[in-house]
Amino acid sequence: MPRVLVVSYYFPPSGGPGVQRVLKFVKYLPAFGWWPTVLTVDPAHASYPDLDPTLGAEVPPDVDVVRTRSWDPYALYARMQGKPKEATVGVGFIKDEEAGRAQRLARWLRANVFVPDARLGWVPFAVHAAHTRLRRERFDVLLTTGPPHSTHLAGWLLHRRHGIPWVVDMRDPWTDISYYLDLPRTALVHRLESAMERAVLGAADAVLSVSDGVGRLLASKADVRRYETIPNGFDPADLPAGPAPAPDPSRFVMAHVGTLTAVQHAPGLVEALRRRAAADPAWRARLRLRFVGHVDAAVVAAFREAGFGDALELVPYVPHPEALREMQRADVLLVFVQRVEHNEGVTPAKMFEYLALGRPLLALAPPDGDLAAILRTTGGGAAFDHADADGIAAFLAHHAVPPPDPGALRAYDRRVLTERLAGVLGAVARAS
Repeated sequence: MPRVLVVSYYFPPSGGPGVQRVLKFVKYLPAFGWWPTVLTVDPAHASYPDLDPTLGAEVPPDVDVVRTRSWDPYALYARMQGKPKEATVGVGFIKDEEAGRAQRLARWLRANVFVPDARLGWVPFAVHAAHTRLRRERFDVLLTTGPPHSTHLAGWLLHRRHGIPWVVDMRDPWTDISYYLDLPRTALVHRLESAMERAVLGAADAVLSVSDGVGRLLASKADVRRYETIPNGFDPADLPAGPAPAPDPSRFVMAHVGTLTAVQHAPGLVEALRRRAAADPAWRARLRLRFVGHVDAAVVAAFREAGFGDALELVPYVPHPEALREMQRADVLLVFVQRVEHNEGVTPAKMFEYLALGRPLLALAPPDGDLAAILRTTGGGAAFDHADADGIAAFLAHHAVPPPDPGALRAYDRRVLTERLAGVLGAVARAS
């Protein structure tokens, strides 16, 4: 059986949506003729925004998981800010307070010293461990996945030294990621990081991304030899068994599960909720806005200032099985795409689980983007511009959307997607 060395900073027990993609690839690759070995960071030396011990059970028991040390700049950040390390590990630049002088200095160091990202300290350890493996064992393909995009620097070094065919999996854009401009980079550092991005994309034997929009963006950066979109998806094995719970007539729950940053906030949603509440006080009394996971303080403040403070239900990060149950209990599920340039290719991973659970999906996203196109193909939801209060209000009045088409939805089954990955790995290996 051909073998692939999978290099990923995030892997169980790390939690969060970024882990799901690589975990499902590792889980299902053996069924499609590829045996993975995983190279990742030792949890004792890692900086994970969240932990989810439940995910480890999905790693096939015979898969070798190599864990290494890492030098962690978040420990330095913590000392500068007088906080425990866990309090300094950010999630998409969620803010819960105004930045003081120490925080601003730490952010400047993050932006201009730890390039391209704060997990750079793992690269020497990952490269050393991979060198050791590649010298004594045969691997047919190397697969690196990011963010953190420093992982791809390890792949670049290994590809150059060993000549191993290399596939780059870009779960998010690099220099166009939503929070890139939040970092106070100097012009010199920006040029350096752009050069890193071009070098990685140009050297890889194949580049993958999660949407056509992101793919077009990456292709504009460098001469990519082979590109393929392999979207995120859902694993039928994860879905809660049995029928969905019966709706509670005393509550109308609009839920978002996952990280919610200030650049995702949708003013049109707030205005639409205000109109709907004014038109139907009984509906307003039932309304609950349930946010599960990390939420920026500015988002919370916007809903409170609009008079919905009593409807807010803020729930901390929960393990994946409980996150799915939270989705299943909602009357309407929310997806917020970041309000940034080049956001037409953003397709949050959670939307596929939303669709698989059959709950109506309200997306605040470019109506002509990839997310909206998926909803038109599958059914199950509707997408509106962040400022489209009229369209959102009309949706809230009925929230009746066609149920997802099972045939169309099957294209996003993690097993189907892993089979596509196996095809790319095979093509790259044969071409070497």
